[in-house]
Amino acid sequence: MEDLYRKLKEYENAGYYGFHMPGHKRNKALTGAGLPYGIDITEIDGFDDLHHAKGILKEAQERASRAYHADETHYLVNGSTVGILSAILGCTRKGDRILVARNCHRAVYHGIFLGELHPLYVYPERTGTRGINGEVSAAQIDELLRSEPDIRAVVITSPTYDGVVSDIRKIAECVHRYHIPLILDEAHGAHFGFHPYFPLNGNELGADVVIHSLHKTLPSLTQTALLHLNGALADRERIRMYLDMLQTSSPSYVLMASMDECVRILEERREEIFGRYTELLDGTRRTLKQLRHLSLLETGHYDRSKLLILAQDVISAENIRALSENVNGKNGKEDIVSGDTSGEESRRIEIKKYTGKLLYNELRTKYLLQMEMASPGYVLGMTSPADTPEGMERLKRALFEIDGKLAGLQKNEFFNSYSESEIGFYERNEVVHPVWEMKRFTNKEMDVELCDSLGCISAEYVYLYPPGIPLIVPGERISEGVVHQLRQYREQGFEIEGTRQRGKLRVIQNG
Repeated sequence: MEDLYRKLKEYENAGYYGFHMPGHKRNKALTGAGLPYGIDITEIDGFDDLHHAKGILKEAQERASRAYHADETHYLVNGSTVGILSAILGCTRKGDRILVARNCHRAVYHGIFLGELHPLYVYPERTGTRGINGEVSAAQIDELLRSEPDIRAVVITSPTYDGVVSDIRKIAECVHRYHIPLILDEAHGAHFGFHPYFPLNGNELGADVVIHSLHKTLPSLTQTALLHLNGALADRERIRMYLDMLQTSSPSYVLMASMDECVRILEERREEIFGRYTELLDGTRRTLKQLRHLSLLETGHYDRSKLLILAQDVISAENIRALSENVNGKNGKEDIVSGDTSGEESRRIEIKKYTGKLLYNELRTKYLLQMEMASPGYVLGMTSPADTPEGMERLKRALFEIDGKLAGLQKNEFFNSYSESEIGFYERNEVVHPVWEMKRFTNKEMDVELCDSLGCISAEYVYLYPPGIPLIVPGERISEGVVHQLRQYREQGFEIEGTRQRGKLRVIQNG
């Protein structure tokens, strides 16, 4: 079969002059920028039409379907978001009830809004590590589906942004007992199924609709993703209809060529590419397990491509020396403590914890290592087959250098171990109104301080980005646990997104 990229390059050099879109006319000289104008075309003769694919784009999507063991695969040039929206709207009707994992990306909530659906939430289990949400279990889903027989579809995310993997096979079997489809947001698992080091992908495990973001963990350009359809429970015709509505009618051939190239190397060179990648990744993980104060975090079932470096209950060695001198009377200065002390009650000592945010900033500013995300207790580094030994070595050197300047925050003769309530888990807010119903309250809204919103009904989303998972959804009554989270996030320097005014939240008056 023809490769889209090669055909575009041949066309670029074939001497055609275009009296068609796009307006740059493949003229590189006009702007002087080194952008790929030469292969950026529209649906001209010989290059097919993504919305009515019969030729080279049909073959490209079939190649992706084979590589991912799906019945049917569609290219997404609007990212995973358009796949999630199309799947939710296609598998439900207006007013239906839908079972949703509460740690889903905000695109899922937008699908609920557009379909005017009534969500029932399943909450992920808690792990023993602060801020890391665990798996969604088949037992939880079975219990909810048994008690709520009018649920029309189930949506979960696996792997999560942090790499936690749920048992998709068991969940799919459970959902299918109720004759409804499982929609799997596997955006962060596009590399699954190509090497035994990683789990199988959702198509192989029984999910009816699976969404993959190629650009997240594989060598494809940003905004590229795939939508896979399997079996007969998902309404494929309606999903295709919504995909046709929501996806641009002018898809980028540059993006589609990058998808085809990505899938081509998965098909032709997967053993070579993933063999090299997993060897490099596994060696890096083994080395990082030797960190003394920072630590490499691993949960029960997880995606080993994610490097979660935990900076929990550690402080700088300089701080611990100063603390020891203060407690032993060598320093007359009295400071403020963020935790318990075992000395005289009048002695107050400042404990400056080393946080995930501090680690993230130090890696970026001192070592020029840009991590994916910081949370209060850890940083997340994403890897892919495109990583190099040099890049991994830089990360290891930086982490061990930082680790050497830290000390564990453990109970000893001069202070007790620091204890802090967990943040990062998805607290249970009461759902008072479905998100789509909030539009009828627009004339009853007011703004309050974000950290003074306890008991209010929110009219806005609140989330940290990344990962873009709502802590608060419009229509929810805000719980004490969420207010506590928000205060701690702000104290640690995190930007809280989603609100129209920074630091304030729009709520329903007298709600």
